[in-house]
Amino acid sequence: MNSTLLSFGHGYSARALDRLLIPQGWTVIGTTRSPDKAQNLTDRGVEPLIWPGNSPVSALERATHLLISAGPDEKGDPILQELRAEIAGRASHFQWVGYLSTTGVYGDHEGDWIDEMTPLSPATERGKRRVAAEAAWASIPKLPLHIFRLAGIYGPGRGPFAKVRSGTARRIIKKGQVFSRIHVDDIAQILAASIADPDPGAIYNVCDDDPAPPQDVIAHAAELLGQPVPPAIPFEDAALSPMARSFYAESKKVRNDRIKTDLGIKLLYPSYRDGLPALLAHDQEDA
Repeated sequence: MNSTLLSFGHGYSARALDRLLIPQGWTVIGTTRSPDKAQNLTDRGVEPLIWPGNSPVSALERATHLLISAGPDEKGDPILQELRAEIAGRASHFQWVGYLSTTGVYGDHEGDWIDEMTPLSPATERGKRRVAAEAAWASIPKLPLHIFRLAGIYGPGRGPFAKVRSGTARRIIKKGQVFSRIHVDDIAQILAASIADPDPGAIYNVCDDDPAPPQDVIAHAAELLGQPVPPAIPFEDAALSPMARSFYAESKKVRNDRIKTDLGIKLLYPSYRDGLPALLAHDQEDA
């Protein structure tokens, strides 16, 4: 039987997953709001579904697996707002459902370690919306839901090198601040491993082994490029957008033991010190 993944909000992480699934014979249907992006999906072997605009009901009927990447807004989860009844009605027909959430649901822990058992206490409005969206998906009976709480994502096209090269990179220093990260290729392998071994109700932190201060990552990128390390700027003096400032509202180190013990994952990039050189090599190949 052909496996079919219906991917709502077929963006950066979902595209990394389709690179693994399509060569295995999967059918991947990806939603997008843009006709221009629809052509890009076609070019990569994904069946595009422009939505909102076209009904996704027939795609739901074909799907054996669901992936939800689209984030919630002030009204809640956009997929459930429109399709909750249809998804609930087919819940037991899906073999696997993956919801891409964020480690922001844990809130601020002042640099301490947290894991999947840590109570949810989001410090930002985005985090609160994610908590509500997770709960909304989990409330659907018989849905084989898997929740993936992603740390900061980087990978091809999403790295610090462009800003370092242009001289716009900043090393913003906030005492005790640490972030966890994850390379997009590791996200893809974690999702693929879960699809191959479903465990409905499971929650996974998706991050690497090396939570680190953001200024250390910028400094390492500059060193790899052979450029001067950008000067340090105290957080209090940094002119940041409200979005950028919100990222500094939380500091925590995220444990990832469960992806290793339950899914058998060996990270491709266990640290930014592994991921950045590979990313630089990829950038140079594309240049």
